[in-house]
Amino acid sequence: MLTSFRGTLAASITALSLGVAAPAMAQSADEAEETTEDSAYTVSANVALTTDYRFRGVSLSGGDPAIQGGLDVGHESGFYVGVWASSIEGGDAYGEMEFDIYGGWSGDVAEGVTVDVGLLYYAYPTEELGLDTDYWEPYASVGFNLGPAEATVGAAYAFEQDSLGGDDNLYLYTDVGFSLPNTPISLSGHLGYTDGVLAPPLLAGDADDSGLDWSIGASVSSGIVEVGVAYVGVEGPSIDGFTDDALVGTITASF
Repeated sequence: MLTSFRGTLAASITALSLGVAAPAMAQSADEAEETTEDSAYTVSANVALTTDYRFRGVSLSGGDPAIQGGLDVGHESGFYVGVWASSIEGGDAYGEMEFDIYGGWSGDVAEGVTVDVGLLYYAYPTEELGLDTDYWEPYASVGFNLGPAEATVGAAYAFEQDSLGGDDNLYLYTDVGFSLPNTPISLSGHLGYTDGVLAPPLLAGDADDSGLDWSIGASVSSGIVEVGVAYVGVEGPSIDGFTDDALVGTITASF
């Protein structure tokens, strides 16, 4: 296992809320809004249990369940900071926890168009070998609100760093989502492309340093709780509990 490529939400996703992409980098409009008339700040938090921590298609929990959670603080100007963590199975080199710190700016630049730019730091505080495994990744995305549908295109670039073996990594992705009218059901899709040291085929032992990841999913929301399921896959060799196709279930509570 080379490094923590999750996703993202990701980008978590950002990205899907099913443990597929990078953790969310910024608060969405419908997240727990705790702004009061005399406060310019919003605070939101989330906790999740997923059957498999898949980030950009690759399992970072060895195909096993993972516990995740995060905290975001945003200002009315659009600037935000946050932290996110997940249990992982990274062996002695990466330990049992990924801890992300991020900050950036998100805001509307036109009607129905939102821009999000920031910097993410991936840390592995429980690694046991004393290796340089932490790394930085700037990111940017543009989101489009199309009524009941949403679409996002984005990029994340991990520049050359010692923790990446002196190499770099580019990640390009697009996410789409659709809320079924008058129902708590949402559908989502994700397609990502990696070029660099963190490409799924390369991580799985292939010589190819580029590859795709994808997912399609559905979720149901009720109050602060969301339950989702997604089918996740990547290009390259299929390794059980790492780069094999998987059906991932997640339950998330947002506050």
